[in-house]
Amino acid sequence: MDILGYQFPEELLYDKEHGWAKEEGDLIIAGVTDYFQKLAGEIIFIEMPLVGRKVEKGQPYSSIESGKWVGRLKAPVSGEIVEVNSELTDFPYLLNESSYEEGWIIKIKPSDAEEIKDLLSPGDEYTAYIEEEDRKIKEGTKK
Repeated sequence: MDILGYQFPEELLYDKEHGWAKEEGDLIIAGVTDYFQKLAGEIIFIEMPLVGRKVEKGQPYSSIESGKWVGRLKAPVSGEIVEVNSELTDFPYLLNESSYEEGWIIKIKPSDAEEIKDLLSPGDEYTAYIEEEDRKIKEGTKK
């Protein structure tokens, strides 16, 4: 799905931190959206979390740095990190070039399978959210 020129695959789910999640068996694969990577600019570093680390939904699990921004990535669901995309350590630009494929960040074994239902599909509600976020950024009112 295209929203304001940004791509949001319809088979994925999204949070309001500009992350995406995909169910794969009993795991959740997580990454950042096309919108996130374009706003951040060229991503030059990502701190990869440790496998085995417990994460809480909405809490930071990693930091990321671009040429113009440093920020934290937040977990889409609670659980245990069971795999990280180690390619990103040497090739963080994969987040820019292939944020939904080669640029996935972590795989989580969720502790509460119901939390995935809190994420948004790329429909009317998520479209309205992205449009509002984009408007705030363009007006300079986003904090």
